[in-house]
Amino acid sequence: MTRVTDTLLTALAPAVWGSTYLVTTEALPAGYPITLAALRALPAGLLLLALTRCLPPRAWLGRAMLLGSFNFALFWVLLFVAAYRLPGGVAATLGALQAMMVIAMARGWLGTPVRAGAVVAAATGVLGVALLLIGPEAALDPLGVAAGLGGAASMAAGTVLSRKWQPPVSALSFTAWQLTAGGLILLPLALLVEPPLPPLTPLNLAGLAWLGLVGAAATYALWFRGVARLEPGAVSMLGMMSPVTAVALGWIVLGQALTPIQALGAIIVLGAVWAGQRANRPVPVHPAARAV
Repeated sequence: MTRVTDTLLTALAPAVWGSTYLVTTEALPAGYPITLAALRALPAGLLLLALTRCLPPRAWLGRAMLLGSFNFALFWVLLFVAAYRLPGGVAATLGALQAMMVIAMARGWLGTPVRAGAVVAAATGVLGVALLLIGPEAALDPLGVAAGLGGAASMAAGTVLSRKWQPPVSALSFTAWQLTAGGLILLPLALLVEPPLPPLTPLNLAGLAWLGLVGAAATYALWFRGVARLEPGAVSMLGMMSPVTAVALGWIVLGQALTPIQALGAIIVLGAVWAGQRANRPVPVHPAARAV
């Protein structure tokens, strides 16, 4: 497949993740973030394991647990802490810093060169997310800010390490390993710190099915496929599609107002994502240099 196709398929994942806020607020019971995260990850992971029939070898168990923690367990817990203690716009803007963290981590762990254009695109994307989401009620809670930065760093580390550690299996199997590991970490934590869930309604079950089957199993398979094919900096910029989708769904489905500043922010984010793809392209090697 062409690079454009790989980029579009990978971008589909964060675009779908943008529906998480809408589904969580409209279709799931409030006050059970870790339990719902475990129910999102573990059943999806086990289903993919059953479909792929591919268990991680013993040498990969530690890596699968670490990646499952970074990409799911730690990331989702810190994300919920930030969401509870900060206005949504502030939390999302801190999360957008992930793109800049990926550039630094990829340099240290993968030896990827730091390109000025990629840094500028990432910084511009953060500005766009801030314009898109931060309102006059924005406030900074120290613990919430720490959780937001920690969540961004966790996802950034998971993205770079997922590129560094590529098992000889399909993206679907790699996703299954990580989702299952993340769910196994989240489940005992949920049992310890949260009360039991109330009886789930059909709407609750539909919301969990969407977040688990589509928002986790299918989309993370596309995401890890993209991580294996595209540069880490390019992949991380695509994550900024999530807040754009979230705002668009709020406007279309919930009738929320869309101000001119927010529209400008969305345009800036989309422009930064496009620029980030160009800035992170590998430099082609001249045939004569390759022959030498």
